[in-house]
Amino acid sequence: MIDKRLLGLVEGSMKYILLTVLMQWVMLGVNIIFMYAIAITLHYLYLQISNSFIIYLVVGLAFGAVILRYICTREASNFSIKASEKVKKVLRERIYRKLLIVGNDYQKNVSTAEIIQTAVEGVDQLETYFGAYMPQFFYAMLAPLTLLIVLLFVDAKAAIILFVCVPLIPISIILVQRWAKKLLSKYWGQYTEMGDNFLENLQGLTTLKIYQADEHQNEVMNIQAENFRKITMRVLIMQLNSISVMDLVAYGGAALGMIIAILDLKSGRVPLYGAILIILLSAEFFLPMRQLGSFFHIAMNGMAAADKIFDFLDIEERSRGSVKEVEGRNISFDHVSFNFEEDRDILKSISFNVNENELVAIVGESGSGKSTIARILCKEEMDYKGSIKIGEIELRDIERETLLNHITYIGSNAYIFKGTVRDNLFLGKEEANEEELWKVLEEVNLSDFVRSEGGLDLEIKEKGSNLSGGQCQRLAIARALLHDSPIYIFDEATSNIDVESENDIMKKINELSKNKTIILISHRLANAINADKIYVLDNGNIVQEGSHEELINQPGIFKRLWDEQMSLENYGKENTYEEK
Repeated sequence: MIDKRLLGLVEGSMKYILLTVLMQWVMLGVNIIFMYAIAITLHYLYLQISNSFIIYLVVGLAFGAVILRYICTREASNFSIKASEKVKKVLRERIYRKLLIVGNDYQKNVSTAEIIQTAVEGVDQLETYFGAYMPQFFYAMLAPLTLLIVLLFVDAKAAIILFVCVPLIPISIILVQRWAKKLLSKYWGQYTEMGDNFLENLQGLTTLKIYQADEHQNEVMNIQAENFRKITMRVLIMQLNSISVMDLVAYGGAALGMIIAILDLKSGRVPLYGAILIILLSAEFFLPMRQLGSFFHIAMNGMAAADKIFDFLDIEERSRGSVKEVEGRNISFDHVSFNFEEDRDILKSISFNVNENELVAIVGESGSGKSTIARILCKEEMDYKGSIKIGEIELRDIERETLLNHITYIGSNAYIFKGTVRDNLFLGKEEANEEELWKVLEEVNLSDFVRSEGGLDLEIKEKGSNLSGGQCQRLAIARALLHDSPIYIFDEATSNIDVESENDIMKKINELSKNKTIILISHRLANAINADKIYVLDNGNIVQEGSHEELINQPGIFKRLWDEQMSLENYGKENTYEEK
C-alpha cells in the first residue's frame, strides 16, 4: 500500500526511508551470523568436540553483534525521525500555503475544525506512515528473500516452505484493506464532524445560553460522541481480529518450519547445526511481515487523513495575478457584476470611480452589496464580471501580496491577537520603532490608556477580551495606520462601538483622506457627511451619487434613510426635553 502522490509530495523522504531499511537489513545480517555461530557451537558441544577457537568466536561475535545492533538501531531510529520530521514540515507548510492562496474560499469546501484536525492529527498519522510503515514495508519484502537465500544452502525444503508461507500475512492484510479503508474513512468523517460541531458550539456558547439551547446542543454532542465511540470500537475490533489472524499465520508458519527442520534432521538430510539454525531463524521470516501488519492499521488511518489533506490541497485556486508593482491610488469599477449563485446577483453592472486622495462613501441598507465591494477589492472574491482597475492595472492581474501592501482593510471586527500591544502593532509594521508606535496610538486617542496600563507591553488576551470594543477598534486602526498603504477601506469600522470612539475614529479617517485614498463603507449616513462623494447602493445597483448636501436635498433612498436614522437618534433626546 504505497501512495505515489504522497511520496511525490514529500520530496526527499524516500532517502531516509531507504537508509532506515538499510540499517534494518544490516541488523538482519548480523543476526544471521550470530545465530549461525550459536548453531555451530551447539553442534560441537553435542558432538563433545572441544574447540576453544569456536567459543572465542561466538563470544566475539556476540559482543560485536550487540555493538553493531545498537549502532544500527540508533541510526535507523534517527533516519525514521528525519523522515517523520520531513513529512510534518512539508505537509503543514503545504496546507498553510494553500490557506494563504485560497484565503476564506476554503470555507466553501471544508470547515475550520476539519482543517485544524487534518493539519494536526492527520499529519501526525502520516508521520507514522513515513517513519514506520514505509521502511517496514520494504524491509518486510527484503528480509524473507535474504533468509531464503541463506537457508537454501542449509535446508532448501524448509527454506522454501517458510518463504511460501510468508505471503499469507499480506494476503490477510489485503482481505481487510477494502473494509478497513471504508471504516476508517467513516471514522475520520465522524471525527471531523464532531470537532466542527464542538468548535461551533464553543464559539456560539453565549448565544446558546441566551436562548437556553445549551442543554439541547449538549444532548446532540453526546449523541455524536456515542456514535464516534461506537465506530472507534469497530476500528479497534477490526484491528484486533486482523492482528490475531496475522499472529496465527506468523507463528504457525514458524512452527511448521521448525517441524520440517526436525524431521529432516531425523532423516539425516540436514546436520544438527542446520536444524538449529532453521529453528532459530524461522520466526525471522514472519516477524517483519507481522510488524508490517501492525503498522498497516496506523497506515490506513494515515491514508484516510491523506485523502482529507489531498481534498483540501485540490481546492481550485483563484488567479493569483502576476503584476508585482502598483503605483496608482485611483480605483475604477466598470460595469462590475457579482453573484454567489446564478440568478441572484449581489452587484448588478455597477460603475463608479474613486479618485486619488479622495474620501468616497458607499452607503445603503443591509444586504445591498456594500461589503461585497470591499471583499472584491481585497481579492477575497474574484469571480466578478466587468473591469476593476487600480491605477491602470486590472485587479485580476495584481499579485495578491502586492495588492495587500497597496490596500489596507479595516472591518467592524478586526482581529486583535493574544500577546501585547506592541506585538499587535508590529503586524502593521514589523520594523516600527517606539516613537512610531506611540505616535499612532496618540492619533487614535489610545496612548493615555496604554501608558496607564503599563505601556506597549500591556498583555492582551485572546481576541482582545480584556479591552473594550472601542479600544479594540482603536488599536486595529492604529495598526492599520502603521501599515501606511496608499488606499484604505473602512468597512463598518465604527459599528458596535461607543459614540466617543466612533467620533474619534471618524475624525482620524477624515484626516487620513488628505493624503490617502479612502473608501468608507457604512450603514450610518452621519459618518459620510464629509465624504467627497457618496454612492448609494440598493439591491446591487448604484441608485444615487453625489455629496451629502446634494443627496439630502433630493428625494430618494438616501434622504429616506437619513430621515429615519436622524429620527431614531433624536428620539430619546426629544423625550428628555419634553419631560423637562
